[in-house]
Amino acid sequence: MADAPVSGVAGTTPYPWPFDGRLDPRRLVLVLVSPMEAGSAAPQSESTAAAVRIAAAVTAVGGKVVHVATIPPGRPRASVQWAGAAAGGSADGPLAAAADVTMVAAGIDGFFGTSLDHALRSWGVDQVLIGGIGLETSVHSTMRSANDRGFECLLVVDACAAADPSLTPAAVSMIEMSGGIFGAVGTTPAVLAALQSC
Repeated sequence: MADAPVSGVAGTTPYPWPFDGRLDPRRLVLVLVSPMEAGSAAPQSESTAAAVRIAAAVTAVGGKVVHVATIPPGRPRASVQWAGAAAGGSADGPLAAAADVTMVAAGIDGFFGTSLDHALRSWGVDQVLIGGIGLETSVHSTMRSANDRGFECLLVVDACAAADPSLTPAAVSMIEMSGGIFGAVGTTPAVLAALQSC
């Protein structure tokens, strides 16, 4: 782990991330979000592979990685399981395997019904990388909640899979509007390059 913060992630929009230009592994967490669906296995994709690479890099520099499994609207927690995971228990799959901790949310927002906020604060982190499955749903909702709680967020756009890829530009635009109302947007290569400098 670095003794001192390094410069930020290159090429982020609409502002340089982190805002203070000091990427610090001691303040860094990667939150990986994915929906739980009854009887389904975790999707394998380029975005999932990118998220797993970032998780390994974050872990290597001493940062934390959290996986949050979210539940679709209108579905009680007890009715949902993912790839055979016990209802209400931990979800499995590549994103969960890459994480230090897995939590199961009570809705599509990764903070809802979990101890995610408490965990991040107890670890002393405030720089949040976000990726996962459900860009325009669970990932977006979790990022908004993190921002509302005062965490500085970077959506790693190519480490996210959208349920409807045609909505990706709109989801990104909503984050970037008004100078970065919900945070900033970056890419996997730029994040990995920044972490290699730590």
